[in-house]
Amino acid sequence: MKILILGATGPTGQQLLTRALDQHHEVTALVRNPSKLNFQHQQLRIIKGDVLDSKVLLTAVQGQQAVISALGKGKSLRSSNLITNTVNCLIPIMYKSKVSRLIFLSGFGAGETLAQASQLQKFIFKTFLKSIYSDKARAEKIIRNSNLDWTLVYPVQLINTPSNGNYKSAEKLSMKGMPKISRADVADFMLQELKDNTFLKKGVILK
Repeated sequence: MKILILGATGPTGQQLLTRALDQHHEVTALVRNPSKLNFQHQQLRIIKGDVLDSKVLLTAVQGQQAVISALGKGKSLRSSNLITNTVNCLIPIMYKSKVSRLIFLSGFGAGETLAQASQLQKFIFKTFLKSIYSDKARAEKIIRNSNLDWTLVYPVQLINTPSNGNYKSAEKLSMKGMPKISRADVADFMLQELKDNTFLKKGVILK
């Protein structure tokens, strides 16, 4: 499948990129700094540019069968409205390019999932992560109201451990404390969604 990955230089994005190529997808990565992708592959096309540059984004989206986003602000606690601005730019371009499938990485506690969070999680989301999660929530409303074939993916705290496949996925999951999940497992799940309609036009929590 021909897929565009946004946020491919981030820790989860790199897991997506390598696994997509291992699964023989034709991958386009739109990145600001190509030097952060220190490998080449015959199935990989790298486009240098800003995701908020509509001309560059249009070039990246055209001809794709799906868009997967792992965009984030890294370790920053200030959103700068990155996710909302990206979604406002991306959706019209996907319409124009007739690309309907969007798999979008969020975070558990954002948007509609906040109601399912434990008290400890809610405290963290409403204080330290308030800027980041408010941005995600605004973007998700736009995605949910779109005509795209979207899936919103809400993992719990991400960690850099190998994939073990031992996780749960559902629209609702009970929470205690601060559970964690491997970025590798999240990447595997997102790629599985390319051929699975279980969570089409739905949000899915990963724990």
